[in-house]
Amino acid sequence: MHCRRYKPPSSIVGMVLGLICVVEAAKVNKHKPWIETTYHGIVTENDDKVLLDPPLIALDKDAPLRYAESFEVTFTNEGEICGFRIHGQNVPFEAVVLDKSTGEGVIRAKDKLDCELQKEHTFTIQAYDCGEGPDGANMKKSHKATVHVQVNDVNEYSPVFKEKSYKATVIEGKSYDSILRVEAVDADCSFQFSQICSYEIVTPDVPFIINKDGYIKNTEKLNYSKERMYKLTVTAYDCGKNRASEDVLVKVNIKPTCKPGWQGWSKRMEYEPGTGSLALFPSMHLETCEEPITLIQANIELETNHIGKGCDRDTYSEKSLHMLCGASSGTVELLPAPSGLANWTAGLPTDNGRDSDQVYEFNGTQAIKVPEGVVSTSLKEPFTISVWLRHGPGAKEKETVLCNSDKTEMNRHHYSLYVHNCRLVFLLRQDPADSENYKPAEFHWKLNQVCDKEWHHYVLNIEFPTVALFVDGVSFDPFLVTEDYPLHSSRIETQLTIGACWQDNSGHDSDNETYSDTLTGGGGRMSQYFRGNLAGLMIRSGKLEKKRVIDCLYTCKEGLEMQLPEEVGTTIKVQFNPSQSSLILEGDDIESFDKVMQHISYLNSRQFPTPGIRRLHISTTVKCFNEEACISVPHTEGYVMVLQPEEPKISLSGINHFARGAAEFESTEGVTLFPELRIVSTITREVEVEAESESEDDPTVQESMVSEEIMHNLDTCEVTVVGEELDGEHESLEVDLAQIQQHGLEMSSSNMGLIITGVNTMANYEEVLPLIRYRNWHTEALFDRKFKLVCSELNGRYISNNFKVEVNVIHTANSMEYANNALVQPQFISPVHHTSMDLSGHNLANAHQASVVPSAATIVIVVCVSFLVFMIILGVFRIRAAHQHTMRDQENGKENEMDWDDSALTITVNPMETYEDQHSSEEEEEEESEDGEEEEDDITSAESESSEDEEGGEPEDQQAASRQQQLEWDDSTLTY
Repeated sequence: MHCRRYKPPSSIVGMVLGLICVVEAAKVNKHKPWIETTYHGIVTENDDKVLLDPPLIALDKDAPLRYAESFEVTFTNEGEICGFRIHGQNVPFEAVVLDKSTGEGVIRAKDKLDCELQKEHTFTIQAYDCGEGPDGANMKKSHKATVHVQVNDVNEYSPVFKEKSYKATVIEGKSYDSILRVEAVDADCSFQFSQICSYEIVTPDVPFIINKDGYIKNTEKLNYSKERMYKLTVTAYDCGKNRASEDVLVKVNIKPTCKPGWQGWSKRMEYEPGTGSLALFPSMHLETCEEPITLIQANIELETNHIGKGCDRDTYSEKSLHMLCGASSGTVELLPAPSGLANWTAGLPTDNGRDSDQVYEFNGTQAIKVPEGVVSTSLKEPFTISVWLRHGPGAKEKETVLCNSDKTEMNRHHYSLYVHNCRLVFLLRQDPADSENYKPAEFHWKLNQVCDKEWHHYVLNIEFPTVALFVDGVSFDPFLVTEDYPLHSSRIETQLTIGACWQDNSGHDSDNETYSDTLTGGGGRMSQYFRGNLAGLMIRSGKLEKKRVIDCLYTCKEGLEMQLPEEVGTTIKVQFNPSQSSLILEGDDIESFDKVMQHISYLNSRQFPTPGIRRLHISTTVKCFNEEACISVPHTEGYVMVLQPEEPKISLSGINHFARGAAEFESTEGVTLFPELRIVSTITREVEVEAESESEDDPTVQESMVSEEIMHNLDTCEVTVVGEELDGEHESLEVDLAQIQQHGLEMSSSNMGLIITGVNTMANYEEVLPLIRYRNWHTEALFDRKFKLVCSELNGRYISNNFKVEVNVIHTANSMEYANNALVQPQFISPVHHTSMDLSGHNLANAHQASVVPSAATIVIVVCVSFLVFMIILGVFRIRAAHQHTMRDQENGKENEMDWDDSALTITVNPMETYEDQHSSEEEEEEESEDGEEEEDDITSAESESSEDEEGGEPEDQQAASRQQQLEWDDSTLTY
């Protein structure tokens, strides 16, 4: 046994400091070494030593301890620790024993560790002793302990950008929160060294900044004219202050300001009448400035309120429009255009700027009475009231549109239509009945249309006890219906008025209706005046208007139309308003939306549309994915310029001067005024034609006016008397009313003439007007009568020439005397006035020319036969010459017979003018000679030419002198 001094480590619990005596005992290895169960270690990438907690120490009980005063411990080989063993695959560590006797050891890395490959390592370790005896037999192993080693990172990598370069495009004048983002990464494994802590723009003096997350934005609004592209150099730093290995280039392009809105269309579009539809936006597209769009909604509106009653409708009279729409029977126009037969509207102010639309203005002081007999409405039968009305916010008093009240005494309102506080009210009081119960009397409608200062079309279908109202074709139910007792029985006549209600000053209101208007003297006054505009006020008795008629009356002749492309399908929603003046489009596809807009057209179906401006408004709403960045499309405006249509010139022509015998005037048939009437309408077009020039290669283009005949409708033809009015006791204008109605026309007459109305073709009017006859059953004092015919189209917009006709009465006391007088060559001839119109094709000769003297006709035939015989046998030449000599003697004798003493006679020129047709055949002259008239006229020009051929011809002055005019003798100084 030997002893040695030993100082153990401080970490061994229970060891005693001092002298330890190691005693070499018997060589028996009874115990296994002992180590901790778990170890945690840390190693740095650039180091191989692992710092363990707790330290690696193995203990073995085979090393005896002797507690003595010298603190000596006796060790044997069996108690020593010979080594440590690490278990696991590819473990980059090894364990080394530093001191066998104390069991102290370390763990170190075999090679350089890489944290980026593996941050942690876990493995097991065992300790084993030196065994028994010198050869180390019977070696003992400890249990396996788990070791966790963490590899600490070293900031060995620098940041690297993900992209080699960056680029972005921005719009000038706009501030961005973020233009683009640059991003760098670091390959270090630890959070500290792999984190990018900051970015930096290296390029100096640029209007951009970058934040710690790599987002770049501008510091001021960029200007395309100043700089079109910026180049920026950007670097990055990790949290270990390592700078990026390579900086990155960032390009920022400046784009001119994008203006969202509709582009590619003209603000002014010209529409030529008669050319069909006009594409309004053939190249239009919506600029959205590359914003992501989710919904587009556009409202296209055609503004036509400045035209007539809301749009370009046919400007026929309202009665004609009712006829065109199928409501012809029983319709009475209460506001007609002033004329000789309907003049009760002559005093009303009219809106003359509405292209012949008969619009009347009421300022609260005007009103008119409708003459008796114009309207005969029985309240027991259904009837219809229709009117165009424009009214603004009025006063609180009632404003009457139409009123039927007592003419005298009681001032009761039988029915009336009035406006009160933006309400439309219809009053209908029933006549006395068996029962005195309450019955519906007032119907109230509260409508915004009444006070919006716009034109609206109102139709009331009255069929007691119900009243149906249609405004612009849409039905409205009354919000209030009040009841009242029927009127008391009376025989008082009623007065129909427009624009106010008629009151009798001497009467008393038996129905508790009070009025605040001041009496104006006389027998009556007006009250409840209307302030606004009225047009087309109609009453139709006995029938109610059908819905299709109401829609027809409101239908506009101009508007928007669209032919939806097939490829668009149902992606775009289209909605028109009833008058086709606006439409709404809605969709989410820009390309399809543009195609639909390009197919929107303007159409005016009037033959002669109203020229002027039709304004267009386009309001657009766009919704985007990012509502904050959504674009705002500005309001777009333009206009359609409807050019002046080529106006027609309506020409009336025919026989405008003729004579008839008194017997014809007195007959039941009378005299036809327009036997050969011709109605022609022409327009004058300006066309370019190539004129001949000296150089064939450079023809001269000249403008030439070309007239072209067109067909269109007429709506009125008026025959008026020139001079004194017709005396109903002995003269009249008559026409077969049944034939007028067969042509779809109507007729009204007075002592000034008659009017034929109705929209119809010129051909139909040509057939109807010759039916008009003039009768006079007391013609003794009548020598001539003059009439004037005027036709018009579109309610007087286009008016024909004044075609005047003069008819003369031929008075015959003795037929032989008249025949002799007619052959006298007059000393003074009334000049013949021919019309300037083209009358070719019409027989303008006197319809009652006297036949040629029979002896003269016989001579002509004999001469012709003699001439033929002369050609065969020369011997008859003397006979033919003798006949010609005899014929001249006879004609000279006739002239000598007429030489008498006319000093006691007064000769007056017959006002009748004789018209000869230069191209009439001999057959026509023979037919006219067989009319059986007692009076004889002069020889026609055709007969004069024949005589000249047979007799060797006469000088032209003699030929002209042969055209004699009829004379009428003033025989008041003669005695028979």
